[in-house]
Amino acid sequence: MEPFFDGDTYRSPTGRKRSVLERVFLSSPRTFYFQIFIIVMKARRRVISGAWNDAFWQQSSVEVLRACERVGMLFHLSGLEHLQGLKGPVVFISNHMSTLETFTMPAVIVPFTKLTFVVKDSLVTHPLFGPIMRSRNPVVVGRKNPREDFATVMREGSSRLRDGYSMVIFPQSTRSEVFRTSDFNSLGVKLAARTDVPVVPVAVRTDAWGNGTRLKDFGPVKPEKPVRMCFGPPRPVHGKGSAEHETVTSFITERLRGWGVPVEH
Repeated sequence: MEPFFDGDTYRSPTGRKRSVLERVFLSSPRTFYFQIFIIVMKARRRVISGAWNDAFWQQSSVEVLRACERVGMLFHLSGLEHLQGLKGPVVFISNHMSTLETFTMPAVIVPFTKLTFVVKDSLVTHPLFGPIMRSRNPVVVGRKNPREDFATVMREGSSRLRDGYSMVIFPQSTRSEVFRTSDFNSLGVKLAARTDVPVVPVAVRTDAWGNGTRLKDFGPVKPEKPVRMCFGPPRPVHGKGSAEHETVTSFITERLRGWGVPVEH
């Protein structure tokens, strides 16, 4: 698989001449979720038919990213050199702002490492997304019993990492457009410490794809807001990982503040 970007950064192209179809239909926020639905349904059919693999996952994720760009979202990706230099599995530790990062991270990461996520159980049972998510061999947590979730992530996450999968962990309890460091637990660092793999901090600003009130995955589309994703260098974890957790939190905090995202302690 080849990455869709060249170099250490990616910026959405601007000023490209668009067809009448793009201007009238594909560039409207009103049709954005229809486009996403078509992409997801196509992926879902592949999964059910058994014709699904990492290359198709990356392709579908790139299609979502392009759909976001068509409605006017501008992506700014940085730190991509840290992905290009990966030597083995890592634990990606990211803040969680919206559905956008879950849908587009595979486009960026999958060319460089096998990937899966720690996800809540409602995603693997979802009638639309469920088959796709289950096919990615995720670690599933209930978000009701923290002690049980911790044991699950330590056991199954360690197994995935030993099998060569990198893991994406969102330590916050829920998606939020405000970054609260008090809600950002050290689960990812503890998993990395147990399996002796590095952690990679990831800061995201993805509020261009808003969170909905009734259906959280389908909120307002705000293309005037920039989409940002920044990867830090892999960091080995020493001891219990307290220093590394602080480093990851500081990395995310500094970038979010620079991007104008509210940060609370």
